[in-house]
Amino acid sequence: MYTPRHFAEHDLAALDALIAHNGFVTMTHVRDGVPTASHLPVLYSRTNGQVLLRGHWSRANPQWHEVADQTVLVIVHGPHAYVSPTWYMNPDEQVPTWNYAVAHLYGRVETTEDAAELEDIVTTLAQHYEHAHDSNWRFAQTTAATQRDLRGIVGFRFKPDRVELKFKLNQNHPQVNRDGVIIALERHGGDERMALAALMRQRSE
Repeated sequence: MYTPRHFAEHDLAALDALIAHNGFVTMTHVRDGVPTASHLPVLYSRTNGQVLLRGHWSRANPQWHEVADQTVLVIVHGPHAYVSPTWYMNPDEQVPTWNYAVAHLYGRVETTEDAAELEDIVTTLAQHYEHAHDSNWRFAQTTAATQRDLRGIVGFRFKPDRVELKFKLNQNHPQVNRDGVIIALERHGGDERMALAALMRQRSE
């Protein structure tokens, strides 16, 4: 990932925050010389600097057996938004841009078809996202239907050996321009703009 020095981030706490914002990642690999991707919800943890992502594919998705012996790229998507030159102090001297935060994680994927681990992945994912929607629905592991569904998926564990973080937040501009962008993002509203404005405010403190 092209990352100018002033946009580079090295604290893994920033990755924690990106995953908390959006745990729906893009996993890419190469199939017959052509890049291909899957879009997957993941469970995230970090222990003593080691990142772990867990999730699953549909068994019908060929990625699960094609990633063997490959280094994959997992993209974690943070907040992003268009930035207008009119939000700067001297708009006639500026150009449009896009502010964003993103992480690229590189490493090997370990697959699993262990029934207990698949149950844990699905149960924990469901609890995490149902809780966010104020729901008390729980995955019923013991029914015939859900056991059949579990046989239709393949789980994964991904421990990246390289993490790249890019936070492009107008760090190459004076504070007056950064403030102008924050105010404009908040004025226009929307989840992504508000999340980006909050991140910029945090980095300006």
